[in-house]
Amino acid sequence: MSTAHGQAGADRPESGTSTQKHTAGAYDVRTVISGLIGFYGIVLTIMGLVADNADDRAKTGDWNANLWAGIVMIVIAVAFALWLFLRPVVVDPVALEKEKSEGTSDGSDVTPH
Repeated sequence: MSTAHGQAGADRPESGTSTQKHTAGAYDVRTVISGLIGFYGIVLTIMGLVADNADDRAKTGDWNANLWAGIVMIVIAVAFALWLFLRPVVVDPVALEKEKSEGTSDGSDVTPH
């Protein structure tokens, strides 16, 4: 008979009692913004390289608007991704549990008397 089962639980905290802080990750709005702006930037850059003609350039004052807008959008998406990487949102489970026990800030959890 093995005692490995009893020892495995001693190393880890019980479920629901973890006090370790973690980042918001994919739930951070900057992730969505970076992804969408980056995707549209790539599409516009490809369109600027592939579907560039004289009629479109005449409308924009001889500028390749799709190409330049796409490049700017890619730069902005990279800036958002760097911001997300360098300054992640840290979620504190203790503070989160405290907020849950206090209720919502708008009073919607209060029952009328």
